[in-house]
Amino acid sequence: MTRKIFFWFDTMDFSNKLLKWYGRNARDLPWRNTSNPYFIWISEVILQQTRVNQGIPYYYRFIEEFPTVQALANAPIDKLMKVWQGLGYYSRARNLKEGAIQIVNEYHGQIPNTFDELLKIKGIGPYSAAAIASFAFGRAVPAVDGNVYRILARVFGIFTPIDSSKGKKEFFELAKELISKKEPGRFNQAIIDFGALQCTPKSPRCSDCPFSDYCYAFQNNLITSLPVKGKKKPPKNRFFYYFMIKYGNYTFIKRRRENDIWHSLYEFPLYEHEKQLKMNEIGLLINSINFLKDTQPTIRYVSEPVKHVLSHRIIWATFIIVHISKPNYILNSEYHLTSVEDLSTYSFPRLIDGYMVAEPVAKYFICLK
Repeated sequence: MTRKIFFWFDTMDFSNKLLKWYGRNARDLPWRNTSNPYFIWISEVILQQTRVNQGIPYYYRFIEEFPTVQALANAPIDKLMKVWQGLGYYSRARNLKEGAIQIVNEYHGQIPNTFDELLKIKGIGPYSAAAIASFAFGRAVPAVDGNVYRILARVFGIFTPIDSSKGKKEFFELAKELISKKEPGRFNQAIIDFGALQCTPKSPRCSDCPFSDYCYAFQNNLITSLPVKGKKKPPKNRFFYYFMIKYGNYTFIKRRRENDIWHSLYEFPLYEHEKQLKMNEIGLLINSINFLKDTQPTIRYVSEPVKHVLSHRIIWATFIIVHISKPNYILNSEYHLTSVEDLSTYSFPRLIDGYMVAEPVAKYFICLK
């Protein structure tokens, strides 16, 4: 069911009320004090799947390390991943670099100034393209994200699922009608803040909302029902067994290159199984794993499974400290031998990095001579 906009509802009134609210409640964020399209692009990518407070220090660090499109295009992938480490969704960082290379090669290092041209850049989708176009170049294109879906669905009573093609088109067209033509960038910033501060997912501040007089959801007690989302598939469980191999004061790591999670990040030798293994099963397995054959492995520690939740899967990771007498051909040829003291210089997924920082046994592994 889709509820059409009231004929008496003035879109200019919506924009004016929103901008008036923004004038009193705007957040002071560092990327709002610049019209530099590169800085705005970086901020938008960082804020995807990241809370603002968490993203701010990463934003400062990123533009300090890579202050221009050219610097990002030329950045070594290991350095880029280390700067990004902890933010998750690492494809964002890889896409940023590929997009920067494309801008340098195809646009002479100048970020395009229109919505349609921005969409041609690797990793820039409709939301980021609209944000850059409106914030940096004053283009009247709505930046429609989860905040906007929620606000418009509630105020106008739209029941079309927001994760459907029909819904995305419908919400974009409505936002395009509502956006201030004189201050499009400010309008987009305002509606983002309104969703973050006022019309929040849970416990929205309806009592002092400027739209409460004609908000469909508020008037009909449907705040918790809107917006509507389609059914999601349950996350898939995956069972990882990481072998923290000690060979003297050295260990072995490998960069992930498969078309899978955490591409370009480093990890310890990994064995993935279809189910959770018991302790005795791990002991029986150790001599049959290809990277441990003929190494005379001795298990020193097996952790409890560590749960790590991603958007579409749940990782159950078990960390196993193993001492070996000698590396075999596979370890020598497919893995990188590094001093355990140098592990902190590599970029690891948050799961591994967090384990090494938090767990006493992992610290013991790193410090053990």
